Amino acid sequence: MAAQTNLDGGVPLRLTPAQGQTLLRLARAALRHYLAVGEMLPVEADDPDLQQPAGVFVTLRLRDDLLVPHAGRLRGCIGHIEPDWPLAQVVAAMAVKAATRDPRFPPLTLAELDDIAIEISILSPLQRVEDVSQIEVGRHGLCLQHGRQRGLLLPQVAVIFGWTREEFLQNLCRKAGLPWFAWREGELWWFETAVIEEE
Repeated sequence: MAAQTNLDGGVPLRLTPAQGQTLLRLARAALRHYLAVGEMLPVEADDPDLQQPAGVFVTLRLRDDLLVPHAGRLRGCIGHIEPDWPLAQVVAAMAVKAATRDPRFPPLTLAELDDIAIEISILSPLQRVEDVSQIEVGRHGLCLQHGRQRGLLLPQVAVIFGWTREEFLQNLCRKAGLPWFAWREGELWWFETAVIEEE
């Protein structure tokens, strides 16, 4: 399990393996509780690092596919970009939303839960991209705002699909529902992530 990074800013600079496991257990417990009773699990975290505000995305994949590197069919992915919510609480909330609110998929059922692997991406603060040639595929995630439309892609998405920097930018535009060249006209930010995932 990868659970540390060297980011500057509002995410914990280091999460210990134990803290990463705590977040994964919390995400799974929140899912199980919500799918069983239809209510959010009350979240309390004594660890100060897990009370820090952070942007978070939770990705759900089919566990059977994980034997293939960089594979795993998506079953849901939703996040909260702004670092204005305690880490433990936002992880629990985004896990539930990824399972029940991603419009690309039917809601997850309790019977499916054991077949799902959870991945948590903790975002660094967004920074404006001044020079697209400095975007590093696999390191940087991207967020594009153009008018009322916004799209975001996590760093690992470009790796999974083997995209070049240019393809990453074009697919970011598609994610936002915009023409492939819209990144040249909109506001473009990058970020890094600390990724914690179930094996």
